[in-house]
Amino acid sequence: MEVLLRVEGISKSFGSVIALNDVSFEIYQNEVVGLVGDNGAGKSTLFKILSGNFPPDRGSIYLDGTKVNFKSSIDAKKMGIETVYQDLSLCSNLDSTSNLFIGREITKNFGGLKILQKREMENKAAEVMKKIGINMPSLKERVEFLSGGQRQAVALGRFVAWSQNLALLDEPMAALGVRETRKVLELILQIKKEKELSIIMVSHNLQHVFEVADRIIVLRHGNIVGIRNKSSTDPEEIVGLITGAISIKK
Repeated sequence: MEVLLRVEGISKSFGSVIALNDVSFEIYQNEVVGLVGDNGAGKSTLFKILSGNFPPDRGSIYLDGTKVNFKSSIDAKKMGIETVYQDLSLCSNLDSTSNLFIGREITKNFGGLKILQKREMENKAAEVMKKIGINMPSLKERVEFLSGGQRQAVALGRFVAWSQNLALLDEPMAALGVRETRKVLELILQIKKEKELSIIMVSHNLQHVFEVADRIIVLRHGNIVGIRNKSSTDPEEIVGLITGAISIKK
């Protein structure tokens, strides 16, 4: 399998707190990888580095064999990396369509002026939301008036619409009910197949991880303590690695 993403020796500290310590791993083309660990393990810090929100103190990131140095999340998005954060990162005073197209608005030039193509964006947004399968009252409703699950759907819409090389999903089912969660799990596998996309998914729900992941990376106290193929492990071993009950065997 071809390597899409290679992370070498990534470390990050905040004052005296070591968030990541010499983290190295590879993500292959067209695979789903579960990233698991207890609170404070370093999962969110790793995601923020991979998505360009802040740089590592040490280490290197390679995408398609080329070393990359993201100065911002915009740089990461230009390289085809899309992130759905647990806190959603939505603009509450905008509607669903505007949130979906932030930074990617469809415009046409008229006399030197860029005019938003609202109808075209609304049509595409409707297609994306239909694919996700979560009921929305109206795409023109401001996000602040939506339920938690509906907000989650808008955030997931970015994953569906814009992911090209790599999608980073941070607890994508956190605010969803049983039916919606089932739809999103199916969606992850569908998008992986349709777009030939690689996905790293953070989740505390090991059942969800085992349903969609090809491999599982375990973080503990900022260190990788295990990388396992799903076919050669089980939830009991993964829990042991997360808690430290099982000694490190990389």
